Amino acid sequence: MAGIKRPRELEDIGDRVHKMPPFATTGADLNDDPTRQSQGETDSAAADQIQPSASSKLRPPSSRSTRAPLSTNTLNSNVTTRKKRSTSVPPKEIRPPPSGIVKGQRTVDADALNKSGKRVPKSTEDDPRWQRFEAQRNAGSGVHGSNRGRIGAEMQEERAKVNSLQTAQLNLETELRETKSQELLHRRGLLAATNELAELKKIHDRKVRELENEKRQMERELRDAKEDFRLVQNDLLMEREAASALKATLAQQSSIQLTLQAQLDASQRLASSLQQEVERRLGGASELQLQLEMLQKRNQFLEEEAHINEQIRRKLHNQIQELKGNIRVFVRVRPVVKGEKDEDSGQAPIEYPDERDHQQIVLKSSSESAMGNQRTEVTSFAFDRVFEPHTTQIEVFDEVSQLVQSVIDGYNVTIFAYGQTGSGKSFTMEGGLTEATEGMIPRAVRQLFQTGNGMKSKGWEYTMDGQFLEIYNETINDLLGNGEFDTRKHDIKHDKSGRTTVSDTVTLPLRGPEQVATLLARAQSRRSVAATLMNQRSSRSHSVFTLRVSGSNTVTGETCEGCLNLVDLAGSERLSSSGAANDKDRLKETQAINKSLSALGDVIAALGVAGESASKAIHIPYRNSKLTYLLQNSLGGNSKTLMILNLSPMAAHLSESLCSLRFATKVNNTTIGKPTAKKLAAAV
Repeated sequence: MAGIKRPRELEDIGDRVHKMPPFATTGADLNDDPTRQSQGETDSAAADQIQPSASSKLRPPSSRSTRAPLSTNTLNSNVTTRKKRSTSVPPKEIRPPPSGIVKGQRTVDADALNKSGKRVPKSTEDDPRWQRFEAQRNAGSGVHGSNRGRIGAEMQEERAKVNSLQTAQLNLETELRETKSQELLHRRGLLAATNELAELKKIHDRKVRELENEKRQMERELRDAKEDFRLVQNDLLMEREAASALKATLAQQSSIQLTLQAQLDASQRLASSLQQEVERRLGGASELQLQLEMLQKRNQFLEEEAHINEQIRRKLHNQIQELKGNIRVFVRVRPVVKGEKDEDSGQAPIEYPDERDHQQIVLKSSSESAMGNQRTEVTSFAFDRVFEPHTTQIEVFDEVSQLVQSVIDGYNVTIFAYGQTGSGKSFTMEGGLTEATEGMIPRAVRQLFQTGNGMKSKGWEYTMDGQFLEIYNETINDLLGNGEFDTRKHDIKHDKSGRTTVSDTVTLPLRGPEQVATLLARAQSRRSVAATLMNQRSSRSHSVFTLRVSGSNTVTGETCEGCLNLVDLAGSERLSSSGAANDKDRLKETQAINKSLSALGDVIAALGVAGESASKAIHIPYRNSKLTYLLQNSLGGNSKTLMILNLSPMAAHLSESLCSLRFATKVNNTTIGKPTAKKLAAAV
């Protein structure tokens, strides 16, 4: 629509209401010929410019700046038009008329002349364009004045709506924060309830176990009471038989009365005295019965105590005889696994002749002489204990538990698992996934925690720290570290107190035996393994699980410190048996393994020589291997050592089994001197 020029008064009104909503332009374009437009058409056009459309909405004040550009009417160069725009805000810039009068200047000058009494020039008053402009100004001013009140009211309503929406938004945000806080509190409460439920379950299980123990104890006491009652009944029957015999004697004396009149008085007196004696004995039968019950209970208690003391005495005597300068050696033969039953070579001829003490193992090997004759060689070995293939993990640990107990008393204890690849070393030390197949490591840790908790009533408090290392190609790796093995060098340090530490390794405090399963799984995933001719997953390194136990007695002030080393040695097979000669990496691994095992044998032999000649200083080559240097304080002096030799039952491994048995015999014949507990008395 063509735009019209507005006087300065309309421009000032537009500036004052710049925040008013825009108006849509609904009027028709003005006639190009200004002489043909009537006064009514002028008023209608002015009203259309100001009045808003029915569908218009409130818009922000910035809409004033979106004005349409001015354009000049092609029919009349003196009339300025404006392109159609989206708002009805009066334009600020109007092209000046050809007469040279600036926008709004004509009205101001005319008013000023009227007030000063001077007349406007006739040429201006008679100008039809000026008259049309005055008519439009008057019409626009009237319409705009009538709409100001309504527009202001609408703007107030819109502002109120905006304020109410903002208030509602703030309320919603507040409610959202409160809801999130309540949800967080609910989750915390749920977590606390879950923890409390788990704790209650533990308490309930413990009480059930205690009640079951009490029930078994009461059943034993009931059986003992029944046995005592049976014995008392037998005694009472004997007393009744004695009383019957006395009555018979009395009757016999009465029958003699006819023939022995002279002895009648004496017999009567005798009968009376005997009757009194019987009554006295019958009267004291109840007292004798109570005394008998008390004596029987005391006798039973003394017998049980004597039995327990005898067992302890025998175990201690046996340990003293074996640990006075001796390293204990156990032999364990694993059972045949499923895949080995179909092998052509079959099982090796292994016998266990000592069925009572289980300390002997016999191997039979056949060979062909130079003359072609078959020759059978029978080799017998004796050790501290021999475990047959059907032996369970519990039975093995029963023999090891006495050494584990020594750690609580302040001794350094080392348990080796030695043998060829696939002989069951890792199973013996680490075990399987079920409770029945648990190995020496989890069982030893559980026993130490149980013993430590039992010693609390006597004032002892114990702390335990665990460490898991690997020795691979004479390099120490931390199996509990984070990420891959780094290139940092781990140094072994021995202080004057006999404590051994390894730099830059992880040592974890153990608060319960359940942590051991996690440590073992983590260590197994990081240990170096490879395939050989002996096993598809052969351990190519020595693993050393070290458990340090420190105790202090708050009553007596005593302190003690012990160390338990559970070592799973790498496979001890020869280079020709493992097939590692054709693989550079496997060859290097096998050489490092055999070197460390040879160094271990040298250290044990040197310890034996040192034990035999206590007055002469003997050099112990601990530094020949990282394994022996790491275990320096746990092999000699203040230590107890046990080697568990694991053997394969297959005939194909018979030669390796014989080599392992000969090495174990050499270890078993070594004397290392009397161990002493690392225990400090309280300062006086």
